[in-house]
Amino acid sequence: MSNEAVPLNYIPILFFVVIAVAFGVVSLLLGWVVRPSRPYRAKLVPYESGSPLFSDARLQFPMRYYIIAMLFVIFDIEVVFLFPWAVVYRSKLGLLGLLEMGLFILILLVGFWYAWKKGALEWD
Repeated sequence: MSNEAVPLNYIPILFFVVIAVAFGVVSLLLGWVVRPSRPYRAKLVPYESGSPLFSDARLQFPMRYYIIAMLFVIFDIEVVFLFPWAVVYRSKLGLLGLLEMGLFILILLVGFWYAWKKGALEWD
């Protein structure tokens, strides 16, 4: 360990944090001072497009849509993990890498099967 105190090693990080916060605050204050502020009736309505609201924006969706969206995200993440695995499979991973990826895909297929059995994947 060196002779200097440990907090001295964090001074550059503190310096960058102070600069980042100061930049954000100065940018917001400068925008607040410089921008024009001339509100009028049409600008103060919730939607400036001029079309009146026709219904409440908070609608209830069936749970099936959320489950399908989650499955989409999960299978996208699976592809993100499969690509680097496929690149280094032959040269470095060998049989152990193949078994690990098989287990990974099996876990995802069990989740897919569960969603199918629960009726979340029924297409009308």
